[in-house]
Amino acid sequence: MTLPSIACFIRYQVDPFQREAFHEYAQNWGRIIPRCGGKLLGYFMPHEGTNDIAWGIIGFDTLASYESYRARLQSDSEAIANFGMAESKRLILREERTFVRWVEGTS
Repeated sequence: MTLPSIACFIRYQVDPFQREAFHEYAQNWGRIIPRCGGKLLGYFMPHEGTNDIAWGIIGFDTLASYESYRARLQSDSEAIANFGMAESKRLILREERTFVRWVEGTS
C-alpha cells in the first residue's frame, strides 16, 4: 500500500449521547473527502473504554494539496451540509488537527 506523505490527524471530542449522529457525520465524509481531493484513511469511533473521543485521518501528498482540498470543501454543498448538521446537533464538542508525516519503512 502506498501511503500519502502527510496526514491530517483529527481528534474529536464528541457528545457521547450522539455517537449515532457522529457515525452518520463520518460516513458522509467517506463520500465528500475523496471527491474534494483528500485520501481518507479512516474514521474511528468510541467502541469500548473512553466514550467521547473519535478520530479521522486524511492523507495528502503535500500541504499545498491540503490547502486545495480545504478550498474545495468550502464550496462543496454536501460538505457544507455535513458541517451544518454537526453544528446544529452540537455533536462535536472539540476538534484538534495535527499534521504528521509518514516514516518510510514502517508500513
